[in-house]
Amino acid sequence: MLWSVKKVTWKVVLAVSAFSLFNASSAFAEVAIVVHPSNASTFDQETIKKIFLGKSKSFSNGRAAILISSSSGDPATDEFNTKVIGKSSSQVKAYWSKILFTGKGTPPQEMDSASDIISAVSSNPDAIGYVDAGAATDAVKVVATF
Repeated sequence: MLWSVKKVTWKVVLAVSAFSLFNASSAFAEVAIVVHPSNASTFDQETIKKIFLGKSKSFSNGRAAILISSSSGDPATDEFNTKVIGKSSSQVKAYWSKILFTGKGTPPQEMDSASDIISAVSSNPDAIGYVDAGAATDAVKVVATF
């Protein structure tokens, strides 16, 4: 009897572990980089990184880029900073504090919600932002997902 209880217990532990791993991986959503639908510039991860770090101030079409980001408490911000910028959110914040202090750039404008970001990007041909990929609508053009 004890042997069958142990077999059942291990099966339950394995099932719960597998379920937990599945749920943990689905908690990290993709981040979509969005621009105005008329923006025909080319984008890759390095280009996006340079734009969002202020190292490149314009798109490949020559127009100045207006940066829009999620608020610092939004999980999309952490995902974006980790996957695209390659830094933690606190490192990115420190980076922008230094750039702002030295007068070498302006950090992205923070918005409170994905719908605010979509609205801002869809109404300005020079804007670029990021949202949780599930929040992207046809009002913007998704140029990359990470």
